[in-house]
Amino acid sequence: QVQVVESGGGLVQPGGSLRLSCATSGFTFSTYTLSWYRQAPGKERELVATISSAGGSTDYKDSVKGRFTISRDNTKNTVYLQMNSLKPEDTAIYYCNARVARYQYWGQGTQVTVSS
Repeated sequence: QVQVVESGGGLVQPGGSLRLSCATSGFTFSTYTLSWYRQAPGKERELVATISSAGGSTDYKDSVKGRFTISRDNTKNTVYLQMNSLKPEDTAIYYCNARVARYQYWGQGTQVTVSS
């Protein structure tokens, strides 16, 4: 059974940091491209960051470049999103996505709220 479980969200002040984790099981994690998406209230879900299966390639949404870092540990079947210098506009539900060929899996999301 496939499981994709995000954690690490919460309330943080502007300028603060959070580290999101996405623990997975039930599929061959090391062969999947992993991404973090987010969806703010009233907006469409958007791609935030992606990391290749071996971890050698990453890509980021322009507005988070230099502040967010995606990484993965293929020995723990887990992907991370380190978020620094958080801004109110980063407030959203953050989702983990695992994808290879025509297969993809989503987590249930974790809420990140940036507010003073």
